[in-house]
Amino acid sequence: MSGQRRDYWSNVIAEQEAGGRTVRAFCKQRGIGEHSFYLWRRRLRQSEPVRFALLKTVNGDETPLELCLANGDRLRIANGVDAATLRLVLDALRS
Repeated sequence: MSGQRRDYWSNVIAEQEAGGRTVRAFCKQRGIGEHSFYLWRRRLRQSEPVRFALLKTVNGDETPLELCLANGDRLRIANGVDAATLRLVLDALRS
């Protein structure tokens, strides 16, 4: 899978997830075939192991999530950050 196509679909999928619309509505608005969307989502999920998880606080704690990276850097993620922005930041860190 080419890097450009992978990046494109990764961003499209992140945008859909962050927007809260159904896949059908999102694809219709963007002029994307649902079949292609699901195919790429499955490919991307299978090709990359999960390296992080978003946590939801139960007690309303305002402490940000802290992600410790392999190089020792720490990334603080504030509550309420949208998934698309977080994915873009993590993609940038991987490259």
